[in-house]
Amino acid sequence: MSARRVRDIEYQLLPGSSRRTTDIVIERDGCIVVRPPASYTPEQVDAVVESKRMWIYRNLAEWKDLNASAVAREWVNGESFLYLGSAYRLSLVSQQSAPLKLREGRFCLSRDVIERGGTPAARNAFVCFYADKGQQRFRERVAYFAPKVGVEVGGIKVKDMGYRWASCGRSATLNFHWKCMMAPPKIVDYIVVHELCHFHYRHHGDTFWNEVDKVLPDWRERKEWLRKNGAGLEL
Repeated sequence: MSARRVRDIEYQLLPGSSRRTTDIVIERDGCIVVRPPASYTPEQVDAVVESKRMWIYRNLAEWKDLNASAVAREWVNGESFLYLGSAYRLSLVSQQSAPLKLREGRFCLSRDVIERGGTPAARNAFVCFYADKGQQRFRERVAYFAPKVGVEVGGIKVKDMGYRWASCGRSATLNFHWKCMMAPPKIVDYIVVHELCHFHYRHHGDTFWNEVDKVLPDWRERKEWLRKNGAGLEL
């Protein structure tokens, strides 16, 4: 990946692919990422980016609007946290065996976590919760969808993926962001199917989306939900 600039537009140029068209994506962090056909020179890619200038402007403006809804946490009683699409209030409790538990319709966080480690420790307790639950959830959903997609998975990891929801490793390992566990189950399923279909196609061309459509005919609706609400899945 290399950084390039066309007038006021900075973008990251990825290695060329077998696709026939240039793929331009606004990542979750607002970064512009471009993957061209393998035959394109950097100067040809610059020309494509220039031709898509207005499209890039519109999508960057939309990205800024969507990310204005990003969450600012205070870690106090009554604050709301998402888990599989449902909101649960936070309760600070004493004498709890685990740092964080979901019980009786509430997230119960040990006061000791806040008193000893402050905000970083509280956030870490949630990260561990989501990662632990995610490992089980993704293992079950991958086992369900992999045969439908016609692929075999070598392993599953749940971790911090930065500004990516998931990735499909070349060693047949699927990586998922722990934040996915804040999304509704149907969105989690969309993320799973999306990555499984990358075993067949490493790009986002028509052939890739046709594979997704075979398993999830309503993938457009799910994809749009994630685009609009992804910024709110945050600690």
